[in-house]
Amino acid sequence: MSPPLASGPPGFSRRTLLAASAAGLAVLATGCTSSSADEREKVTGEQADELTAQVAVQEGLVSAFVAAGAADPALAAEVSDLAAQADEQLARLRAAAPGSSAAPSSAAGGAPPAPATRAWLREQVALAASSHATACLDQSGARAALLGSIAAGLAGQDGRLA
Repeated sequence: MSPPLASGPPGFSRRTLLAASAAGLAVLATGCTSSSADEREKVTGEQADELTAQVAVQEGLVSAFVAAGAADPALAAEVSDLAAQADEQLARLRAAAPGSSAAPSSAAGGAPPAPATRAWLREQVALAASSHATACLDQSGARAALLGSIAAGLAGQDGRLA
């Protein structure tokens, strides 16, 4: 007759392994649902003010696209997708900013100089990207990710305008 087959490594019964797995899952589930993640998503007054300021920055950029388009219709046609992206980013910022209104502001980056409209628009895009990237550092969670994403997208726009 042959000897019985070993059912597992010595010192670990199925019951021990099952109990350890259940305990590990309980710890993991508790860690995933802790209130610390919720606390990180709470917006402080300072963060709310900074996010509202970034809405104004993005509104100024949208206005800059409009002003550049009025000054140079050929440029407007060339960058229409960039202008649409700036509008979309503005909508996302407004949605993320506590108490932000959906009404457009009258913020504008000034009138572009006629011979250098593209360079002026590129400067406006770079300034907005830098502002969003800087503000990202003082935010947390989804708001930081949103500002970082917008800053990265605007850096890409800056490259396209070069």
